[in-house]
Amino acid sequence: QVQLVESGGGLVQAGGSLRLSCAASGRTFSAMGWFRQAPGTEREFVAAITWTGGTTYDTGSVKGRFTISRDNTKNTVHLQMNNLKPEDTAVYYCAGRTARLNLLLRDLSGMSQYSYWGRGTQVTVSS
Repeated sequence: QVQLVESGGGLVQAGGSLRLSCAASGRTFSAMGWFRQAPGTEREFVAAITWTGGTTYDTGSVKGRFTISRDNTKNTVHLQMNNLKPEDTAVYYCAGRTARLNLLLRDLSGMSQYSYWGRGTQVTVSS
């Protein structure tokens, strides 16, 4: 059974940091990504990383504050979030891609590129 389980969410003050983790089981993925969804909004791309370590980020507010990394030996992906802002408040979802990486890195921002999803972890940033 394939599973993606997120952890590390919580409540933090603005300017603080959190490190999210996503543990994958059941198979390996050619790429893994993080998305987030705030109440009343659509799910949006945050960052993605390939099996070989290639990364791509949302070009908006998260770039320079968030860092995605991957431990292939543990089949785990992390999202280090620094200098958090209230607008980062959302449920953060991990996603896994099983298809080959026959696409541009920037195309990993699309939700349709992923086959498996975790249930999400809540991140709340207070002002």
